[in-house]
Amino acid sequence: MKILIEIPDSDATFGMKVLRSLSFVKKAKAMSNGSVNLWDDLKDAAMDVRQHKEGKVKLQSLDDFLNEV
Repeated sequence: MKILIEIPDSDATFGMKVLRSLSFVKKAKAMSNGSVNLWDDLKDAAMDVRQHKEGKVKLQSLDDFLNEV
C-alpha cells in the first residue's frame, strides 16, 4: 500500500528519518514540486469525472474545447 503524507518543509528531514527507521516502511522518498503539482491536477481531474458521472457537473465536450484552442 502507498500512503501520501504531507510534512512541513521545516520538519521534512526529521520526518523522513523517522519513516526510514520503521522496519515495515519499504521506501520513503520526497516528491518533487512538479510531481506534487501533477498529483494535485490528477486528483482534481478524477473528482471532475466522478462528479460528471454522478450528474452533478456537465463537462465540456472535446469539440468545444478544440474550438476554443
